Amino acid sequence: MTVAIERDGLPEWLLPVRAAAETVLPEQLSRFLPPASGGRPSAVLMLFGHGETGPDLLLIERARSLRSHAGQPSFPGGALDPEDGDPAGPGPVAAALREAEEETGLDPAGVQVFATLPALYIPVSGFVVTTVLGWWRRETPVGPVDPAETGAVFRVPLTDLTDPANRARLRHPSGHVGPAFEVAGRLVWGFTAGVIDRVLHYSGLERPWDVRRTLTLSEEALNLTGADRQHDRGSPAPR
Repeated sequence: MTVAIERDGLPEWLLPVRAAAETVLPEQLSRFLPPASGGRPSAVLMLFGHGETGPDLLLIERARSLRSHAGQPSFPGGALDPEDGDPAGPGPVAAALREAEEETGLDPAGVQVFATLPALYIPVSGFVVTTVLGWWRRETPVGPVDPAETGAVFRVPLTDLTDPANRARLRHPSGHVGPAFEVAGRLVWGFTAGVIDRVLHYSGLERPWDVRRTLTLSEEALNLTGADRQHDRGSPAPR
């Protein structure tokens, strides 16, 4: 599946996001950048829609029975398969859409891919992750396709993500401190929260919030994700 990037025809509220994606530098997103060689190519889909309460973002919650990242909210996504194509070319876009369809039942034909972010590196897992940005131009019903892999599919209003009351920093057992969002009755953290945080910031959608507010992972989250053993930072978990 080859999908061209179409930057035109977006709703006005998405234009700052597109502008940020097209101009942001890798080092502005993370201090963990891909190595000159090696790493496992993967991709995630950051899908913007317009739901009942306005602009929103599609997320999933990984099944609690999984070996890694269990119960963790994330973008749909995973590792590139050979049929996705060149990791330096169309591969990440194809992989992001394929994984989203496999995990949520999303119809890729209704998604307009309008940008990709610079690839980032997750040292603990060795994944090189490309975030693919899409506009849900023609929405279709979504939900967990395989409950053994996807526990829930949900949409988070952008107003909730930008609400200062829902913002915090999360301290990991490894000592790493990163962004977190308390939305939809869930705690979004790790790689996913980091990307959301930077996109909101560089698109000018971020509202001032108390960066001193710090949370710690609950015992339940630690046990589910194995974070105390893996020092996980929310990397996508390819099959």
